[in-house]
Amino acid sequence: MSESATTRATEALRKLIFDGSLPPGSDHLEAELAQRLGLSRTPVREAMGRLEAQGLITIRPRRGARIVGLSPEDMNDIYEVLTALEAAAAARAAGRRPTPDELAPMEEAIAAMNAALDARDLSGWAHADDNFHRALVAASGNQRLIEAVSLYVDQVRRARAVTLRLRPLPTRSNEDHEAVLAAIRRGDVQAANRIHSAHREAARALLIDLLKIHQLNWV
Repeated sequence: MSESATTRATEALRKLIFDGSLPPGSDHLEAELAQRLGLSRTPVREAMGRLEAQGLITIRPRRGARIVGLSPEDMNDIYEVLTALEAAAAARAAGRRPTPDELAPMEEAIAAMNAALDARDLSGWAHADDNFHRALVAASGNQRLIEAVSLYVDQVRRARAVTLRLRPLPTRSNEDHEAVLAAIRRGDVQAANRIHSAHREAARALLIDLLKIHQLNWV
C-alpha cells in the first residue's frame, strides 16, 4: 500500500464529509467507499482509521463507517476545549518570540483573509482563516499542543462550513487575528492569551446561536 494512496483516500473522504455528500449519521461500507473513490479497499481502510482518530467517523465491525453527527451541545464542548488549547498556543508563541519566518504564514493568512473579505469570497476567507489558526498553533513550537488541537479543528470546520453563509461578514474576526499577531510580535503573553480566547469564545457563541436559530440539530 502506498502512502500517497492512503493520503488521497483520506483527503477525498474528508471532502465528501465536509461538503455534505456523506451526511451526519449515514453508514457506508468499506467496499462502497472504495468504489466511490476509485481506489482499492486497503488505502480506504487506512483512511477510515485516520478519520476515526480525528473524530469524523466511527467504525463498526461488519457495518462500516458511520459519519459522526455533532449536536450544538457537542460543538459547545469542542469549542471550550479548542479555545483553551489555542489560547495557550498564542501565549506560548508570544513567550518564545517567533522569528519573522515563523510569523510570515500568519501575516500571509491575514492578508488573504482581508482580500477575500473585500471580494465577498467566504470560501476563500474560510481557507485563509484555517491557515491562520494552523500557523498560530505551529508558532507555539509545542508539538503535543499542535497534535491536540488537530483532533478538534476538523469538527469545528465542518460546523462552520454549514453556517458560513448564514453569518454576518467576519470583519471582527480579521481584526482579532491582527490584534493577536501584534501581541505575539511584542511578546505580550497575557494579551495574546486574552485576545485569542475572546476571539474563539465569540466564534463559539455565534456558531451555537446559528445552529439553534436555523434548527440545525446535527452537523
